[in-house]
Amino acid sequence: MEKADRNALIALPIVILVALGVALAGSQGGASVLGIPIFALAVGVVFLIQWVAFIAAYLLQTERFYDLTGSITYISVTIMAVVLSPVVDGRSILLLVLVVIWAARLGTFLFRRILKAGKDARFDDIKVSLIRFLSTWTLQGLWVTFTLAAALAGITTTTRKELGLFTLIGFLVWVFGFGIEVAADSQKSRFRAAPENKGKFIETGLWAWSRHPNYFGEIVLWIGVAIIALPVLRGWQWVTLISPVFVTLLLTRISGVPILEKRADEKWGGQEDYEAYKERTPVLIPRPPTGSSKKRG
Repeated sequence: MEKADRNALIALPIVILVALGVALAGSQGGASVLGIPIFALAVGVVFLIQWVAFIAAYLLQTERFYDLTGSITYISVTIMAVVLSPVVDGRSILLLVLVVIWAARLGTFLFRRILKAGKDARFDDIKVSLIRFLSTWTLQGLWVTFTLAAALAGITTTTRKELGLFTLIGFLVWVFGFGIEVAADSQKSRFRAAPENKGKFIETGLWAWSRHPNYFGEIVLWIGVAIIALPVLRGWQWVTLISPVFVTLLLTRISGVPILEKRADEKWGGQEDYEAYKERTPVLIPRPPTGSSKKRG
């Protein structure tokens, strides 16, 4: 067995145990159906969806619906949590709407992108290995669980409060983050679609303010979700506030920024205009451009 396969085999039970821990914490003070905590049931469904999709993906040797499955999971599990909860209030409906809007938009965007590209090169060496491919789908289950944790806790908790200042602040934060993410993705898509920009990097629009403005928007919108859920969390449910922390760590330390920065350095590193762009533009948190920027496309 290859080292990568051994590592994946070791990671699988660890991921499942971590997910169980989150399920137990989020279920404290939460509603149940037929004696099963709705929060824990939702986590179980998250992983079930990934594993069912994995079977089809492995047999077909494709990763094309990986991201789409993640988005469908967010939507279906959140709807399930609302439907099963004995009490559905304004906070629950708001959290549901925000999650569905985000997941539907991002899932559609990513699915169209992979259909256009034909494949996701990250999976070339992974999908041929059953254990590594399974591990990747299982990790997506953990990603969904962590990211959605605060929203699920806010929906399934037995503690109910009227909507107030926290709701307003959280909603405005979410709108701000969502707007940045959508605008950044749209700007980059238009830039790449222009033939004259082939082989070039984007440094206009929001990309003149940040090298990864879409990731900044993603982090901010999940902070907004956590703020909305915050007033009704009790006891171990506070663990679910790991949601925006996890998103931040994932995007800035693991799968987002580090990978894209490495690819960009390999492609444009050493070029004077690219090095100047890196020097004047922050990695994540936007700030107004500090120097002149030659428009590309």
